[in-house]
Amino acid sequence: MAVNLLPPDPAALHVVPGVRIGVSQAGIRKAGRTDLTLFLFDAGTQVAGVFTRNRFCAAPVQVCREHLGPAQCGPVRALVVNTGCANAGTGAPGLLAARQSCAAVAALVGVPAQEVLPFSTGVILEPLAVDKLVGGLPAALADARANAWADAAVAIMTTDTVPKAASARIVIDGVPVTVTGIAKGAGMIRPNMATMLGFIATDAPVDAAVLAQLAREVADASFNCITVDGDTSTNDSLIVAATGRAALAVISAVASPQAQLLRQALTAVALELAQAIVRDGEGATKFITVAVQGAKTRDEARLVAYAVAHSPLVKTAFFASDPNLGRILAAVGYAGIEDLDVGGVDLYLDEVHVATLGGRHPQYQEADGKRVMAKPEIGVRIVLGRGDAHATVWTCDLSHEYVSINADYRS
Repeated sequence: MAVNLLPPDPAALHVVPGVRIGVSQAGIRKAGRTDLTLFLFDAGTQVAGVFTRNRFCAAPVQVCREHLGPAQCGPVRALVVNTGCANAGTGAPGLLAARQSCAAVAALVGVPAQEVLPFSTGVILEPLAVDKLVGGLPAALADARANAWADAAVAIMTTDTVPKAASARIVIDGVPVTVTGIAKGAGMIRPNMATMLGFIATDAPVDAAVLAQLAREVADASFNCITVDGDTSTNDSLIVAATGRAALAVISAVASPQAQLLRQALTAVALELAQAIVRDGEGATKFITVAVQGAKTRDEARLVAYAVAHSPLVKTAFFASDPNLGRILAAVGYAGIEDLDVGGVDLYLDEVHVATLGGRHPQYQEADGKRVMAKPEIGVRIVLGRGDAHATVWTCDLSHEYVSINADYRS
């Protein structure tokens, strides 16, 4: 059951000029549900990608990297996305299947295969039924339209219980600019991306190098700040497309005011999508914000935040609404800061001051901790007392249902 997360309102998802999307039932996953999505971009669209750091990355990730080149940004006319099969751990046949997918889309819409990017999500170590994918493309193309973002959000789901989409409009130099995106993910989620697919588009005109930098910064501020279970997937991908249809001068400098405004809008949409993934974490009943302050560096703050957010003992305590908060201090202690002075660490649960000076706060009462732990949304704040750096990570609890979902996933 997702934590305070509702399906997106299709009417609230703004059309991005220069983008059309179609979906179809290809039979790759299960009969009776859409499992194939086709994004079509107008000529001149620039696309930047950020991908998994898992060395066992899936075939579509490898092909995406090849097509985008060293800068991981370039002209792209189409994306093809399937659910039901990750096409990971599939060796040379998997690469061939990913390339055949691109070739089939290219032939169908009349663009170079190099300008098509493939994406897959589902079970690892299974061959992709590329014949079914190719067979579903004509229906997806026939369905392509500008207002299909909500349909696409449903079509890319796997173990998600709620489709995930977000949208924003801003004004740059007096010109309206749109940002809309969708994402999928509920399990195998941890920083450096996860079993997560994210597709965000804007009509702003953006230089390729600037777009690549913005995509990295947006990923780092959103999708790289979430964790459900600590597993880094083989397929995670974030795509940011800029169609250039807005009547603006090309944004050609990362430090420009125009780029800063666009970054804010892209990050806002990406953060809403990333937090939706955590809220819909497999079996999640609690949404938890872990904020670490007073660190020497941001990396140090993230190290501590992830130690807490990944801890099965911490996560199961949250599921049980059990204020066994020494588990949080233990995670802080083993995070890897060798010279940490535990006497300078303060721990807060929402507004409740739990620990200080190396031990329990004198005024802390377990009843206060239990009251906070019973909430569906909880804040953990850790003050290290070492500097001014900070970081925030979003996570969820670990429930019986998580085990059931992943035990039964292939049945």
